[in-house]
Amino acid sequence: MITQPPLIARLRASTAACALLSMLAVTPSLAVADEAEQMLPDMVVRDSASPLEKYKLPNTTVGVTAERLADTVNVMDTEDAVKYMPSLGVRKRNNGDTQSILMTRTWGYSSSARTLVFADDVLISALIANDNSRGGPRWGMVAPEEIERVDMVYGPFAAQHPGNAMGGVLQIATRMPDKLEASFKQTESLQPFSLYNTRDLYRTDQTSATIGNRLGNFSFFLSGNTAHSQSQPLTMITNGSSTTPTGAVSGTIVAKNKSGAPANVVGVGGLLQTEMDTLKAKMAYDFTPELRAAYTFGFWQNNGRSRVESYLKDSNGVSTLGNVSGFASSNYKLEQAQTSHALSLKSDTKGFWDFDAVATHVQYDHDRQAAPSTVVGNTFSDRGQSTHMDGTNWSTVDLKGIWRPEGKGGDHEVSFGAHYDRYILVATVYGLRNWNSENNVTGKLSDGRGNTQTSAGWVQESWAFAPGFRATLGGRYESWTAFDGYNATTNGLSSIQPGRDATAFSPKGSLSWEFVPQWSVTGSVGRATRFPTVSELYFVAGSGTSQVIPNSVLRPERETSYELALEGGVGDGKVRLSFFQEDVAKAIIAQNSFLNGVSTSYNQNVDQIRNRGFELAAEQRNLVFDGFDLQGSFTYLDAKIIRDPTWSGGTQVVGKRVPNIPDMKATMVATYRPTEEWALTGAARYQGKMTTTLDNTDYVGHVYGAFDRFFVMDVRARYKHNENLEGAIGIDNVNNAKYWEYHPFPQRTFIAEMKMKL
Repeated sequence: MITQPPLIARLRASTAACALLSMLAVTPSLAVADEAEQMLPDMVVRDSASPLEKYKLPNTTVGVTAERLADTVNVMDTEDAVKYMPSLGVRKRNNGDTQSILMTRTWGYSSSARTLVFADDVLISALIANDNSRGGPRWGMVAPEEIERVDMVYGPFAAQHPGNAMGGVLQIATRMPDKLEASFKQTESLQPFSLYNTRDLYRTDQTSATIGNRLGNFSFFLSGNTAHSQSQPLTMITNGSSTTPTGAVSGTIVAKNKSGAPANVVGVGGLLQTEMDTLKAKMAYDFTPELRAAYTFGFWQNNGRSRVESYLKDSNGVSTLGNVSGFASSNYKLEQAQTSHALSLKSDTKGFWDFDAVATHVQYDHDRQAAPSTVVGNTFSDRGQSTHMDGTNWSTVDLKGIWRPEGKGGDHEVSFGAHYDRYILVATVYGLRNWNSENNVTGKLSDGRGNTQTSAGWVQESWAFAPGFRATLGGRYESWTAFDGYNATTNGLSSIQPGRDATAFSPKGSLSWEFVPQWSVTGSVGRATRFPTVSELYFVAGSGTSQVIPNSVLRPERETSYELALEGGVGDGKVRLSFFQEDVAKAIIAQNSFLNGVSTSYNQNVDQIRNRGFELAAEQRNLVFDGFDLQGSFTYLDAKIIRDPTWSGGTQVVGKRVPNIPDMKATMVATYRPTEEWALTGAARYQGKMTTTLDNTDYVGHVYGAFDRFFVMDVRARYKHNENLEGAIGIDNVNNAKYWEYHPFPQRTFIAEMKMKL
């Protein structure tokens, strides 16, 4: 296999000593578009309006700036930026994780296609899938040092967003310079880890550099980020009820799986070392102060090597694999390289008319994962397999306009637009005579290919029809097709899948009343249709002990969402209480079961589910004394299966919890700034337990495959010597909580960073 060297020279700095801070805390700043956002002291003032302000989105919104992130969050990867936002969570298994799934207040894991993530209008959500692996947003396309601010838009209440926004839309904005600037940042982390018979120290080194300038009407910003990470074990190697694997006399640890069946642990896998690099180039040209053209190029590559550790010993006390085939799939090599492009032309006249035109393309230039087929005695087989996703890509085009018949600040504002996207899946598994080389292919073991395409048009009006009242009405029409679907398996079966098409109209409505200054109540309702992803329809894979089966006849899931939100200012802060409900018909739910002794993953439509609950979020600046800020949120969700007549599992599912969604989430963040140079932060996160099966039979916790409730505390101390030099130290999971989100999650981790700016 080809090993691609890192693109940026690595600096390995020693890890600084970390101090323990004893504080509790809450979430980053809550914000609501327009008036509520202006209450935030650290709001970045832009030359042009953000999409949230520009298009008068009716949604509940939260936001956090780069300065607030630097004060409060130990950011190793871009997805860490949302760590303390109300109701949000990220399934980040380790530093450099390529499968970090964003959770919202109504959707949890295996829901990557129910939330959209954009970076400067480039869609980095991988809507080729809706799962915890292939569907993870391509966070690596954005280096942490690029971030200017992050905003979360909740719910499908804006006509410009497709049904994939039923969980919300995350907007990451990055910076463009007004003068010459450059920066260099080094970040280090250390994680002492202990689980079963594994005890080790895992390290991450990250180096970032940026440079930018404005030369007349032309501006540019270049950024590079390189990271070397070592992860804790991500998988447990289990051996059913057997206590004496072949050739082993000791080392088996008696355990169960999440459903209570024997799953004795004989070792760990997924000890992953990665070399990850990100390069970004952004260029903009201002034709006039109100008209800007921009182009962004991004390159991301990831090279990983996963190894295993066996607990088994033979009669001589020597480590052995014991002929346990499960070790094979956790011993693999990974090579990925992806590029992204975005071209835009935008106006910001603040007059009668404005427009945006954006085209994006994301390409999997090189994406391969190779592993041995099985274990033979005490060694891995030479024969193996390699999964190729080279050529997988997606493209989007968005055209938007705004008409202000009475000019800027008038009572009426009409926005409208058109959208086009196309997703192309290429996923082929090849057999190899020697899994360490790509040049000895024996044939195809499986093949999954297909395309989906969506065209849409939308219109929305925002109308301030009376003092204190604003109504927002809109609708979105979508036409979806799936075509060129093809599946083949190693047993010689192949099929050309029939084409699919569907249309949907999604009306939206919102009414807001500011009944006293700085206090308002908003009611919103919206329909949304999420069409199946190309992977849900066509992706097929199998490794002997596990397989993924596509479902080419899945129906679109259709949702009706409701929200009633009360919010207002209290002293030097704000508070919001939101009640929400989602009724979903034909919800696409991922399931796992054993078919003919093989672990099988598949998707099915559930006739009707209901997600409802409430979210309380608040923040207060200078609480009790100057410089002390406190923020927090609490979310409760009652997610139930209402009807599923096609269920044939032999157990009852009606009335059970919807899989993969926790019942509660809470965050707290407390920050004290004793001087202008120092910011001391303590934070806490809580997440309730969730089930992963439709009949809720996975009741055993703290084992491989389980999803535990957890309470984690983090601390951070930032020192800003001046505008050109700053540093920070912190600890994530300072209470060393040991919990499982299917995988064992990171234990106490020490972090140190140093940043220099020109």
